[in-house]
Amino acid sequence: MSYDAATPLRNEVDFELSGPWAAYWVAMLRVLTGWWFVHSGLGKLLDSGLSFGAAGYLQGMSGTTLGPLATFLAGFPDLLGALVPLGETAIGLGLMFGVLVRLASFFGVFFMSLFFVGNASFGHGLVNSDLMGMLLFVTMIVFAAGRHYGLDALIERTDFVQNRPRLKYLLG
Repeated sequence: MSYDAATPLRNEVDFELSGPWAAYWVAMLRVLTGWWFVHSGLGKLLDSGLSFGAAGYLQGMSGTTLGPLATFLAGFPDLLGALVPLGETAIGLGLMFGVLVRLASFFGVFFMSLFFVGNASFGHGLVNSDLMGMLLFVTMIVFAAGRHYGLDALIERTDFVQNRPRLKYLLG
């Protein structure tokens, strides 16, 4: 195919998603997103242990759409103090190693949805870092990021998963 310099918009452009560069890109996004959450979770664990103070943040969400759920969850500060840093660390490790990526990404979307709604003042605009983080996790789900240089690709080949095809919804 020749390049038509006179009318450059008429040239065909091919963005093949099954090519190696797309796989490298998805794998890199997965590992970096995982590192982001591991760093956040470990930071909380090192600073506060299993008593991270999420209750105040959730109480601040009382005027938002998720306010009733948030204030209900704020009633369990000890449980949340452990679940938030451990959850972030587990999500991050899952993404970094490519294990249970879709399940980890689902919980990542859950976390980022809470952050997005919790920061409902939108001082930094509607399209903010919380929304972008949510989109990263959705990207991991849609492109089955664990199948690109992740351990999910190996796990899916086992007889255990082959005999239980529904597990592929959690893997990949």
